This record gives sequence, C-alpha cells and structure tokens, in this order.
Amino acid sequence: MKTLGLIGGTSWVSTVEYYRLINQQVNKRLGGLNSAKILLYSVNQEENQPSSDPDKARKAAEFLADIARRLEKAGAECLVICANTSHMVADSVQEKIHIPLIHIADVTAKIIIDKKISTVGLLGTKPTMELSFYKERLAKFGIMALTPDEKEREFINFSIFDELDKGIIKESTKKKFLDIIDDLVRRGAEGIILGCTEIPLLIKQSDCGVPVFDTTEIHATAAAEFALSDKNK
Repeated sequence: MKTLGLIGGTSWVSTVEYYRLINQQVNKRLGGLNSAKILLYSVNQEENQPSSDPDKARKAAEFLADIARRLEKAGAECLVICANTSHMVADSVQEKIHIPLIHIADVTAKIIIDKKISTVGLLGTKPTMELSFYKERLAKFGIMALTPDEKEREFINFSIFDELDKGIIKESTKKKFLDIIDDLVRRGAEGIILGCTEIPLLIKQSDCGVPVFDTTEIHATAAAEFALSDKNK
C-alpha cells in the first residue's frame, strides 16, 4: 500500500471526513483491520486563510510547498490538499515536489464527464467561485461552470467561514443553499459541484433533483485508489 500525504486543517471539520472516507474505502477493499497509511499535516486555519491578493497567495503557496516537501521527505508518495480553495496554488506546490499532487478539480471533472454533463453550478468560497483557477481547470475538460450572483456568493462565503468551518449546521442556511441551487438549475446547470469540502456536511444528493458532486468524497476516493493502486500489479 502506498503512503498518502495529506495537508488538512482547512478546515479540521472536513479533514475529519477525508480521514474517515479514505480509511473506510481502504478497509472495504482489503477487509480485516486494514486502514490507510497516512501522513497528515494539519495547519492552523486561522493562519492560512484563502485570499485573492497576489502577495498573500504567493505566501500561501510557499507555506503549503514547505509542508508538501516535509511530507515527501517523511515518505509520502502523493500529496492531497484537503480543501478546494487551497488548490488556487496547487500548480505552484506541484512544481516544488517530486511526488504527484491529486488535484481536486481534475478528479471531480472526470466524474462529471462520466455523467455526460457539460454545464455545472459551482458553489464554494468566494475565491473558488470568482477567480479563474477552478473554472479554467474544469474548462480543460469541456465543462462550463456557472456561479451564483454576487449577493448569493457573499452568503455562501459567510456561511462557510462562520458556520460550516465551525461545525455549525443550520436548516435556514440549508434552505438558502437549496434556493441558490434551484436558481443555477434554472440557468442551465445540469449538476452542482459542492466546491468547498464543508458544503457536503450541509447538502446531500437526496436534497437535490440534479446530480451533486461531493468534492470531499470524490477527492478522498481518488486518494484511496492511489494508495491501493499497486495492489493491481
């Protein structure tokens, strides 16, 4: 089994889900008391806030690259950044290490293509919804991403950082998210990307009439598959 290197803590709430999902999938495949071989570096989220400011983004890239190098040196055979927004610097981090980085947008795009969907709604933090790094990555796979209007983006961003990142789940917030999703569907979205690893704590497939792409589960599944990939040889 290959050793996974995880950068978590962004937030700790979703990092718990990564750890659970990866280990569950490894155990389901191998049985017994088998679990994943994981090196986890959990950051202090307060010191690693996502930002659209180029200088802050550069510092974030250097910070995450340093952690990635430590994980590689410790024996990690791939890197998993347990957050969508932090992938704004993923390419820069990948350049600094010699192990593969499993990109959350790439593995999500592959699942969307399998569903034969070309237009999706994208929910996430403001940087994920407003900057180009995520939408351009999807576009390489022929997928167009629609985002909510400015007021709704503000609401989503607020609810992520002031509620979901703290493990706070509110029915009123869920209702508003579902209204936003309905509007994206009316605008042409054939599916919805839950492009923040905390949103799946609030929104489930059973809540929606179109396919929902849970990036936490998709990313964790890709990590588990990498860990087990040598089992097929």
